Amino acid sequence: MEQSLIDDDDDDWSFITDSFATAAASSSSAALRSAPQPLPSQGRSALGRDFADDDPNPLGRLTLGDPPSTANPATNPLYSYPCTGLPAPDAATSTSISDRGPARPSSSASSFSDPLPESTGMAAHRRRPPSIELRPHPLRETQVGCFIRTIAGSGSQLWAGMENGVRVWNVADAFEGFGRRGFGSWKPKRGDEESAPFVESCFTSPTICLVVDPSSGFVCSGHKDGRIRVWRMEESESEARKLGPENGRDLAYSLSWQAHRSPVLSMTLTSHGELWSGSEGGVITAWSWKIISKAFSLRKEDRQRASALVERSFVDLRSLATVGGMCLLPTADIKCLLSDNFYSKVWSSSSLSFALWDANTKELLKVFNIDGQVETRFDTLQVQNSCEEGGDMRINLSSASKKAINFFQRSRHVLLEAAGAVRKAAAKSAFGDDYRRTEALTIAVDGMIWSGCANGLLIQWDRHGHRLQEVQHHSSYIQCLCTFGTRLWIGYMDGTIQVINIEGKLLGGWIAHRNPIIGMAVVGSYLFTLANHGGIRGWHMSSPGPLDSVFQSELSRINSLYTRVENFGILVGSWNVGQERANTDSLISWLGNATPQVGLVVVGLQEVEMGAGVLAMAAAKETVGLEGSANGQWWLEAIGKILDEGAPFELIGSRQLAGLLIAVWARKNLRSYIGDVDAAAVPCGFGRAIGNKGAVALRMRIYDRKICFINCHFAAHLEQVNRRNADFDHVFRTMTFSRISSGLNAATGGDSAVHMQHGVNVNYGRTPELSEANMVVFLGDFNYRLEGITYEEAVYLISQRRFDLLLAKDQLQVEMKAGRVFQGFQEGEIKFPPTYKFEKDQTELSGYDLSEKKRIPAWCDRILFRDSRDSETDCSLACPVVSSILMYDSCMDVTGSDHKPVKGIFSLSIAHVDEITRRQKFGEILDSSSLKEEFDSIPETSFSSSDITLQGYDITVLRVTNKCRRNIAIFQLSVQTQASLNESEQISGLYSRCCFGFPDWLEVNPRSGTIKPGQIVELYMQYKDTDIVSKLDEKTHRMQQNWQDVDSMDKVATLIVDISGNYSTEVKSFSIHIRHRSSTSTHNGSRGVSTSTSQNFI
Repeated sequence: MEQSLIDDDDDDWSFITDSFATAAASSSSAALRSAPQPLPSQGRSALGRDFADDDPNPLGRLTLGDPPSTANPATNPLYSYPCTGLPAPDAATSTSISDRGPARPSSSASSFSDPLPESTGMAAHRRRPPSIELRPHPLRETQVGCFIRTIAGSGSQLWAGMENGVRVWNVADAFEGFGRRGFGSWKPKRGDEESAPFVESCFTSPTICLVVDPSSGFVCSGHKDGRIRVWRMEESESEARKLGPENGRDLAYSLSWQAHRSPVLSMTLTSHGELWSGSEGGVITAWSWKIISKAFSLRKEDRQRASALVERSFVDLRSLATVGGMCLLPTADIKCLLSDNFYSKVWSSSSLSFALWDANTKELLKVFNIDGQVETRFDTLQVQNSCEEGGDMRINLSSASKKAINFFQRSRHVLLEAAGAVRKAAAKSAFGDDYRRTEALTIAVDGMIWSGCANGLLIQWDRHGHRLQEVQHHSSYIQCLCTFGTRLWIGYMDGTIQVINIEGKLLGGWIAHRNPIIGMAVVGSYLFTLANHGGIRGWHMSSPGPLDSVFQSELSRINSLYTRVENFGILVGSWNVGQERANTDSLISWLGNATPQVGLVVVGLQEVEMGAGVLAMAAAKETVGLEGSANGQWWLEAIGKILDEGAPFELIGSRQLAGLLIAVWARKNLRSYIGDVDAAAVPCGFGRAIGNKGAVALRMRIYDRKICFINCHFAAHLEQVNRRNADFDHVFRTMTFSRISSGLNAATGGDSAVHMQHGVNVNYGRTPELSEANMVVFLGDFNYRLEGITYEEAVYLISQRRFDLLLAKDQLQVEMKAGRVFQGFQEGEIKFPPTYKFEKDQTELSGYDLSEKKRIPAWCDRILFRDSRDSETDCSLACPVVSSILMYDSCMDVTGSDHKPVKGIFSLSIAHVDEITRRQKFGEILDSSSLKEEFDSIPETSFSSSDITLQGYDITVLRVTNKCRRNIAIFQLSVQTQASLNESEQISGLYSRCCFGFPDWLEVNPRSGTIKPGQIVELYMQYKDTDIVSKLDEKTHRMQQNWQDVDSMDKVATLIVDISGNYSTEVKSFSIHIRHRSSTSTHNGSRGVSTSTSQNFI
């Protein structure tokens, strides 16, 4: 290696050839051009302004929109920057460096003089509504192979689909924890220690989707292996506990069958009681609930026969919609299925198109794109019948459906399809069609359909698929939608929740999670949100509202009861090793003597290896996601051996960029509380693309607090002060630890600790991730020098130990006091000589540079930090991380490099929440609040009749009155039982239907909706003639079409009307008995009046 490379870091780097530099710059530019650009405001806070402390209702009126492209503290307080935020530490141990001054002009940096964003980790989300941590954010390392992908809610239970099965929580147990009351024998695995008690299933293939049928007490899950499994919902807490781990048994599914050859991506229950499932390639299959119910009647020993019975009963809807080998349905994956129970329709959605179906006849009504335009192109039929076992289904099509498409029509379709493909490709390239793709679908209580797009756009549709309006309150990626009553909740990629009413008006919003929200479900009085890391939070459905202030004030008053403070020490060491390998004595002197008193060891090395070839190889590795070297591995192993000589330490993570290396070790007793380890690197060399200068970093969660360690090597030379300032600014603003992804990969929560996320510097235009950490530690060779002093003067003052006079000349302290770099950071008191530049193998002060250059000694190697302290001084939930420096020193006896290693020992106090205790206190506050009864109460209602007789095809009206004068009432209809009566009033064909399973002969409109206080809603009921009744041929297990005389018998049904309030799923049920008289029967009853209905049936 060239001598100039190992002399010192002041030397000129012009030895790098122009061709290499040009190639590197071109590679960097190409990478930036090819990298996917983040969506507007993706990953940023959604709030357009901060809340004033004196705002009496901070969540009542929110202005949410795109954050400004350039942060301006005068116009946007949320993006304001700190002034003198941190109090001065103890004068005996540290020196305060937080003053501000005018920006120093610079020709080499364009933006570093701008103040840096304030740390938001210290008081994150103080203004969001109080929530229940049903499952606190688990460490990513504990979730490998068992991440939660989706959630669904029943009346009193929350179901979760995981990578290895399903899990169910009883909301009644939400305020308890393992080890409490009846859960003493439960032993949760790591990651669920503070979760509310749950029941978990046996191992299955990864669960992708869930659908709940509360009326029949079943939950269906769709899996990656193409199977659908049916689980029984437990009716009581005691029954659920019988399935718990204390009895050595897991929750077992009741029925399973192979539904598709590819993963089951979506499911829904139709208004006629059928289960529809969607898969890859546009395949949609319908399953009769009568057949599923029949399979349940078989014994457990006949489970295989039951599965075969269901598998052979399927109806391939794509085949039904295919004529002459041509189909209007696109072959795109079916991402969403939604049942419109108001009008007996089903919506299916792919990324860029919708299909509208008749739920009863299974007729394809319409195919249209995301702009509402009807699709006219045809796709060739692709048979993907995963369940068919020999023989083709005999499908009777109407004569109109059997018309052949002539040659000219087919040619026209092919041309239109080709033109459409070209047009869509061009539009996608120019405008980004991917950002308009549909990600979520839901139906509101008024029957309107809402779809959410990747660009943050909400689209409202009517029942016919007509596009009514567009609403956009936030530009982040929409991940999920959820509705109940008059409210609709939107979950975004950046962790934001917004609440709108059914007209699309914004009611409020807050940052619910730091990670993308991938699922939402309503259970009881709560909206539960699932983040992609697996954490689940519950929010009262009235939020934002008056209950929030009640909960917040009470929780704040008793926060000492659920606050826990942990204390441990951290050893931080930095060393520019000058491409040398240290001996054991040097490592012991530097790190070994201090390890007994700490729980965490952080080591940052610079110049582990240098040279043009090394830099070129490092740049090439970074482009393909690789890093590390033989020298780096040697250092990790050597330091690991030194640390293991005392108490055992475990390597948490490491990151290398060319000559920069950072690594963290933790003591074994602290390891279980550390996780979510991410790594990142930012090159600051030539063109911001070469790693001879730059930074590497590790971020981790310790006791649920984010702590970041950044190892830096900034620009050299005495006069390059502005360049060093710019390097810090570039590192702070662009350091990115993880890149948000979508789809199933997002649901996994990222990689495990074994394969840490290695971020790249693409964080332009977003709030710096470092500002969100609770504590940030910068260490490394910052290269700031002593200015305005000669070599001889500096050596003399060093010999006299007049470090105070030397520090007055220190460029770093001058720049920090002027507010031009490391804003808000502080450093321990320097009581050791300058650490640069020494002659190798020389000890004491005589070892300073003896060459002709005689470089002025300087404190190039530093350790700076910023914790959570603002106005608070004590460790608390408002100020969760407080640190103090116990020791800040250098190792002057180490002679293996021209730099001396430095080290600092921090005493760290971390405040965190005991979630089990907090949930218990939350439940006590909830039970004692008088407002709870008001919000959770069910409005009193009355009905004009409970027995209805339908005459012919006349319309009969049932009036429902909301007697409550304050609260809205929500109503929803389902059918409990239905049957036919012969002339002797004997029951024939009595059976129950699943949720919303309306008989074919009964038309009820509307089937759900709202009733304003003191108002009346009219439900219209009418007999609907039906000529074709489907039944299963027991011999062939194939669907047959059979004619039946349906006018010869009376028909009866029991309707269940569920009434609930607007903020709770708790219901009161009312029975309405309906009878239709056949044309051959006689009767004396009149419409809307109680008649003689079979009491046996009722």
